[in-house]
Amino acid sequence: MAFRTQLPVVGVIALGGALGATARYAATLAWPTPAGAFPWTILTVNATGCAVLGVLMVLATETVTPPHPLLRPFLGTGVCGGFTTFSTYALDSQRLLADGDVTRGMLYLSATAVTALAAVWAAVVATRAVLRAAPERRAR
Repeated sequence: MAFRTQLPVVGVIALGGALGATARYAATLAWPTPAGAFPWTILTVNATGCAVLGVLMVLATETVTPPHPLLRPFLGTGVCGGFTTFSTYALDSQRLLADGDVTRGMLYLSATAVTALAAVWAAVVATRAVLRAAPERRAR
């Protein structure tokens, strides 16, 4: 019985994941990383996905109108989860390090983590500022 009640959640996560993964794949086609090069595309994808997740967290938890119950699993777990790719981040790091490019490998390892966290923080701060400045919020 519990599976039946969770089926819509699983469905929207799968749909969102397919959309997110497709968008990530499109980014790698539009901006390919040559073998041995610094993986700017994946770093950018991960930072962008984290920023979107930061906006989503604020909108889903700090606005007056609660979102549809399937919106968070669709956008957060599905789209953002499918778009970001920390497994590719780990693989790219391993490849750089295995090729003897310790400096770029360590730079990529640290830059991705710092950039992703900074993206979430900046998105949360910016979204809160926009919500505070919204006319309907000032009327209260």
